[in-house]
Amino acid sequence: MKDQIDKNLGIGMTSDRTRSRLIDRLREQGIKSEDVLEKIRSVPRHLFVDEALASRAYEDTALPIGLGQTISQPYVVARMTEALISLTQGGRILEIGTGCGYQTAILSGFFKEIYTVERINSLLVKTKQRLRSMGIYNIHFRHGDGWEGWGKYGPYDAIIVAAAAAEVPQHLLEQLSIGGILIMPLGPAGNQELVNIRRNNDHYESKKLGSVSFVPLVKGK
Repeated sequence: MKDQIDKNLGIGMTSDRTRSRLIDRLREQGIKSEDVLEKIRSVPRHLFVDEALASRAYEDTALPIGLGQTISQPYVVARMTEALISLTQGGRILEIGTGCGYQTAILSGFFKEIYTVERINSLLVKTKQRLRSMGIYNIHFRHGDGWEGWGKYGPYDAIIVAAAAAEVPQHLLEQLSIGGILIMPLGPAGNQELVNIRRNNDHYESKKLGSVSFVPLVKGK
């Protein structure tokens, strides 16, 4: 148990002091939710990257995690999470693009149940083991095509997509509950916008949240 606690706390460039510097930077960039900032501080980001990159885990930058994927920039994770919980929390959320599970771990503190879909099975297996070892159990995992969503357990109070597309997949719009919120990056590489979409009774309203850079949302699995 002590070894796991020490591993979570980190030392040197993964220490609490380093995490505090990241939190200060996020505040300077406009993140206002203390709940989000505290969750970013408490989740050990260095456990979600290769050991060789652990010293850079608390830099405000995206990092490679292998297989052509990245762990998102902490500011983007905080921004997406803050936008979501300002409008809805405590219910069920669908996550497209599990990746290494960092965003998933952040969301686990704000939603009762998380349903997460990842198309790369080897990545999903490692992520499931990682999150379970951290004592996070309110997550349901699926190896599948993110474009299809996970209709079996919909509709969802919120949907978050950690990959970019030219348009919002129709299946995801259909799996969003009335009054629900969907956040995802839209646009080609180099010209992506993070978009917040709310589903009303008979239409969808969208709002741009700023420029971002994500890997593409690939079809299939």
